[in-house]
Amino acid sequence: MREPIFSLAALTVLELSPPEMVEVAAQAGYEAVGLRLIPATPEEHHFPLAQDAGLLRRTRQRLHETGLRVLDIEILRLKPDTAVGRDFRQVLEIGAELGASEVLVAGNDDDEARTVDNFSALCELAAPLGLHPHLEFMPWTGVKNLAQAHRIVAAARQAGQGNACLLVDAFHFNRSASRLGDLVHVPPDWLRYVQLCDVAGPIPDSMEAILHEARQQRRFPGDGDIDLAALLAALPSGRPLSLEIPTESLRRRGVTALERARRALEAARAVVVG
Repeated sequence: MREPIFSLAALTVLELSPPEMVEVAAQAGYEAVGLRLIPATPEEHHFPLAQDAGLLRRTRQRLHETGLRVLDIEILRLKPDTAVGRDFRQVLEIGAELGASEVLVAGNDDDEARTVDNFSALCELAAPLGLHPHLEFMPWTGVKNLAQAHRIVAAARQAGQGNACLLVDAFHFNRSASRLGDLVHVPPDWLRYVQLCDVAGPIPDSMEAILHEARQQRRFPGDGDIDLAALLAALPSGRPLSLEIPTESLRRRGVTALERARRALEAARAVVVG
C-alpha cells in the first residue's frame, strides 16, 4: 500500500511560528504543512503571516529549503456579517502564492441559506487561484454534522462551483455522531484531503466539553476510541492526511513540538499503513 501524503496541521504545534513549523515538519518527516493565516479565536496566540511581509518571506524561504509543500490554509469562518471579497481575497492570494491547493472553511452562521451563498462566493473567488475550499462540519458551529455539510456543498456545486469540497475531521465526525453510511453518498472528488486524529471516551454531554476536547485533548491516531480503520475505509484512498492533534497535556509536561509532531506521524503511519 502506497503511503499517503502526511501534512502537519497548525493546531498540533500552535506555539511555533510558520517558519519554525515548516522546519519541525521537515525534521519529523512530513511532506506538507497546513498554515493558519487567520486565528481560530480572538484569544489564540497568532503569527500574522498575512500581514507580516518579513514573516511571509521567511516562511517561503523555509518551504523552498526543505522542499515541503503547503497543503491547506486556514481558518476562513463564514459568519452572518462576512463579506467574502473584503475578508478573504488577500488570504486566498497568499495561500495561492505559497502553493496551497486546499482551504479550510468553517460555517459560523445558523442561516444555512446565507452559508450556501457565502460558501459559493468563496469558491468562485478561489477558483482562479487553483484553490479548493473545504467546508468543515463541527458540532458547535452552524454546520454541525456531515449531513448538513453535504447539503451546503451540494448546493454550491449545483450553483456551478466545481471546486466546492467537504472536509472530514475524524474528531468532528465522531463528536457530531455522523454516520459512516452517509459517506458513501459523498462524491470522491469532494474529499481532496482528510484530517486525522483520535479521541477517548463517549461523546460528552456538554458542547463546552466537546470544544475543550477539540482544542486541547485530542489523541494520536490509535490511542483513542474512534474506529479509524472503518472511517478511512469509507473515504477515498490515497488522500493527503492532515494531522491535527492538539495535546495540551503533553505540551505542559515539556514535550517539544518536534517530539509531538514525530509521535503524531508515527501513530498515523501505524494506523494507515500498519
